Amino acid sequence: MMDLNNKKIVIIVAFRDFRDEEYFVPKEVLESAGAKVLTGSCQKGKAIGADGGEVEIDLLISEINISDFDAVVFIGGPGCLENLDNETSYKIAKETITQGKVLAAICISSVILAKAGILEGKKATVWSSPMDKGPVRILEENGAAYQDEAVVVDGKIVTGNGPAAARKFGEILTEVLTKG
Repeated sequence: MMDLNNKKIVIIVAFRDFRDEEYFVPKEVLESAGAKVLTGSCQKGKAIGADGGEVEIDLLISEINISDFDAVVFIGGPGCLENLDNETSYKIAKETITQGKVLAAICISSVILAKAGILEGKKATVWSSPMDKGPVRILEENGAAYQDEAVVVDGKIVTGNGPAAARKFGEILTEVLTKG
């Protein structure tokens, strides 16, 4: 059993239309390992997932102090890029790496890490479909080595490719945090 007892993690979701299982499943995995998980978004109140799940927001993205946390996790979903693909998120992603913390993203949110410039020369995965290879292109244009895998780890960066990978993403994130 992995022990994350003194670890604090902030999970960042879109205020509307985050992908429910990408939030709830890894959160449950991390909490069952003993981590304290807070949730950040661009608004306070109850964030609503694409499938109707609700989560109370603990802090605004602008209030996140990276030094308080061991890991920052971005969640995907239809509302992700609309709400989180911005300078505030890029700054958080860069600062997480600068401070040597674990940075994770699942589904389409890997695009945020790519645009923040921190996947340059790193292996990563992202959501895509036969009809939409756009996200893969964005990773590659920003210097990432795209891997067609469920979950990819490169140092302290963990990326997952979507809802089906949610449990594995949570488990691997737990492993990386245990080592870190």
